Amino acid sequence: MNVFRILGDLSHLLAMILLLGKIWRSKCCTGISGKSQILFALVFTTRYLDLFTNFISIYNTVMKVVFLLCAYVTVYMIYGKFRKTFDSENDTFRLEFLLVPVIGLSFLENYSFTPLEILWTFSIYLESVAILPQLFMISKTGEAETITTHYLFFLGLYRALYLANWVRRYQTENFYDQIAVVSGVVQTIFYCDFFYLYVTKGRCCEPSAAGTVSVTNPLNV
Repeated sequence: MNVFRILGDLSHLLAMILLLGKIWRSKCCTGISGKSQILFALVFTTRYLDLFTNFISIYNTVMKVVFLLCAYVTVYMIYGKFRKTFDSENDTFRLEFLLVPVIGLSFLENYSFTPLEILWTFSIYLESVAILPQLFMISKTGEAETITTHYLFFLGLYRALYLANWVRRYQTENFYDQIAVVSGVVQTIFYCDFFYLYVTKGRCCEPSAAGTVSVTNPLNV
């Protein structure tokens, strides 16, 4: 395991903790796409079905459990504990536009036509587009809380670090996972515009008194 993989995992974990902390402290989930969080929970569920059958390392097992717990606790907070603060009027991205093609692609392009392998492939494809409901929600409202932009930044950083991890693995182990790499590139591309806005936030995004920042259409729509 190289340093890019570890930093990527830590960046991913930090993003999830930031989001959970924001919801818990404010007792509010306004501005957070519940649909994106459902998709991420589905990603982890279908990817980590080998948790009970395939032991790789303590680190691997602990991270899988933590990601699953964080994902489902987030969904519970949005649709359960703090559901009265959920902005359902702006969280309107139609999930079937993502799920239908991802399911179809998982059956067409995979490494082995077995249930676990198809579900793993499904999770990889789905993760590459799971953030779209959140980005769509931001583009619709035109603003996001500062902590939400930090969450998105660290999610994008996690993907960028994983791209570096795959390059490193190819150099040192001659390992190449086409499905994971292509999906990771697609996912990183979705974050590129947001990265630019995040880095230049001081010039193009004004913080409001409520702790939000104006965002100039991260989906270019």
